[in-house]
Amino acid sequence: MDEMESPLGPEARSGAAFMALSEVAWCYPVDEVEPADLPMIAAEALAAGLESPALCELAGLGRGDDVRDLRDLFEQALAETGIELPSSGPAWRYALRRLAARIIDGNVVLADVAWGGWSDLAVETEEEREFVSLLPECACCVEYTLGYDAERWASEVRAAAIVLNSSPGRVGPAR
Repeated sequence: MDEMESPLGPEARSGAAFMALSEVAWCYPVDEVEPADLPMIAAEALAAGLESPALCELAGLGRGDDVRDLRDLFEQALAETGIELPSSGPAWRYALRRLAARIIDGNVVLADVAWGGWSDLAVETEEEREFVSLLPECACCVEYTLGYDAERWASEVRAAAIVLNSSPGRVGPAR
């Protein structure tokens, strides 16, 4: 559904509720949103002023309802509100930038960034490539990867995170 077909007016598409649901849509393909949380997310979107039949139906479901029903209704609600569900490639790149922002803000323990999936990410910029190259493959490899110079590694990761988040090539919900 393109912007002209959306049942929402332009003010709703630029509002906080729309932006919050757009953010969830970008986190959804990379499994950062639990399906059990989707009914509450829908209820919050309704309370904030967004409306669609699927959003109402989803808000009426519970955490224990069938995951497929929750996912289907969420995706239908996104379509009805004019929010595009990103493909996994851009969603993972956005997750990478969110990780970089959390590192900059000091909201992540650097040893917890060890996850082998980052190296498989289809990065598109040199800044993404540099940041990913500093992330350990797995938690068991952190000591091997870092050796005894964890402070230097943490500093390099933070510097790469700053460069990544200040670089062009932004992905994510339109602001």
